Amino acid sequence: MRNLRLLASLIVIALLHGCAAAVIGGVGTAVVVAEDRRTVGTVAEDQGIELKAANRIGDKFKGLHINVTSYNRMALLTGEAPDAATRSEIEKIARAVETVRSVYNEIAIAGNTALSARANDSYLTSKVKTRFIDQQKFNVVHVKVVTEANVVYLLGLVKHKEADDATQIARTTGGVQKVVRLFEYLD
Repeated sequence: MRNLRLLASLIVIALLHGCAAAVIGGVGTAVVVAEDRRTVGTVAEDQGIELKAANRIGDKFKGLHINVTSYNRMALLTGEAPDAATRSEIEKIARAVETVRSVYNEIAIAGNTALSARANDSYLTSKVKTRFIDQQKFNVVHVKVVTEANVVYLLGLVKHKEADDATQIARTTGGVQKVVRLFEYLD
C-alpha cells in the first residue's frame, strides 16, 4: 500500500510539471526493477559496466562491432574482432571494469557484420521474448536475451526449471541456430 501511495504521488507531481510521458516510462521501469531478482544496486552496476566497458573498448578500437551486456555483474562480449589479439585485448578491458565478476567472451574472429544481420538478430531477440510471454512458463523479467549471428545467449538468475523452459522456447524459435546458457541458478 505504501508503494502504491508513493507511486501515485510521483505520478501526480510529474503531471503537475507536465512530465506524463516520463512518469509512464518510469512506472514501467519501476515495475521491471521490482520484479527483477537482482538488487537495484546490481541493476545500476550492470548498466555502469555496460557503459564503461563499451566506452573504453570504443575508445581503443574504433569501428569494431562489439556489444557488452552485463547481468549480475557478469559481462557478455559479443560482436566481431579482426584477430585473436584484439579479441583478447577487448576481454582484458572488460575485465578491468570495476565490479565485473566474470567475462564471457563470445566475440567472433571476423569482419563486422552487415547492418541487415544485426537487424535480424534484433528481430530474433524480439521473437524469443514474445514467445516467452506467450508461453507464460516463467516471469520474462528473469531472463535476458541477447542474439548475435543467430546465436541466442540467455542470462539471468533463475531456477533450473525456468532455465530449461527458456532454453526450450529459444531453441524452437524459427531462425535461432544455437542457444548458449549463461545462467546463474537459485536452486
